[in-house]
Amino acid sequence: MKHYLKLMRVRHYIKNLLVFAALVCSGQMFNLEKLFSGIAAFIAFCMVSSVVYIVNDIRDKEKDCKHPTKCKRPIAAGIVSVKSAWGLAVLLLLIAAVYNSMMFHVTSTLLLALYLVLNLAYSFGLKNVPIVDVTILVAGFLIRILYGAFVTEITISNWLYLTVIALAFYFALGKRRNELQQIGDGETRQVLKAYPVNFLDKSMGMCLTLANVFYALWSMDARTVSFYNNEHLILTVPIVLLITMKYSLDIEGESDGDPVEVLLHDKALLILCVFYLLIMFYILYLGR
Repeated sequence: MKHYLKLMRVRHYIKNLLVFAALVCSGQMFNLEKLFSGIAAFIAFCMVSSVVYIVNDIRDKEKDCKHPTKCKRPIAAGIVSVKSAWGLAVLLLLIAAVYNSMMFHVTSTLLLALYLVLNLAYSFGLKNVPIVDVTILVAGFLIRILYGAFVTEITISNWLYLTVIALAFYFALGKRRNELQQIGDGETRQVLKAYPVNFLDKSMGMCLTLANVFYALWSMDARTVSFYNNEHLILTVPIVLLITMKYSLDIEGESDGDPVEVLLHDKALLILCVFYLLIMFYILYLGR
């Protein structure tokens, strides 16, 4: 069973928590109807994201066998057969359809389908096209937020959308940078040949700067302050700066650049993130 869970990348479900972003930021997290819709949306998105990982592993079986760490993945290691993997993918897709139908919205359903199509296109070739590959990864983060927003029927600030887009580009470029540093021959990932390290470093710096600026603008925006009836959101900006600096320090080291792995393997970074979430919870729900 653990090999199938590993194949599904359950650890990476942490990224799907972005589905709750609109709900949490709206101050309506304890609205049971919206919360149940958010939970159903989270489960549906987790199932679809697992389908994407499974298909990607099936497609990359031969290349993963040559990779220093990916060779341990269930399909590449021969622990799970390709036939069983396809069967699991179909089952998960059916489960996703069931949960999505619980809070069915045409737009949110199209977004879920778009996420699946984009990532399948990524697996079947677009991951080898420079810039397009990281753009698809970024689109995945944005679709998570949009999906959650439409499911719970909540509108959030454009500044937050821009913050997520800039951060997602930073994460995606950082992953490419560290892959290039560790397996720069391009044998296991062809697109790495198109990315000079200097380009990645400069682009990462630009995206991280923009992300922090966008977040600061959101925290002091007049509509934000008025909506939450709280002027203390600006106090979270230094915490966000610390979090992004600590993350940056990690990916400059020996990390492979995957956001989930970086977060889970750095206790200090994890504590900073939890501290930020607690402060935000107090400001949004207790300090209004």
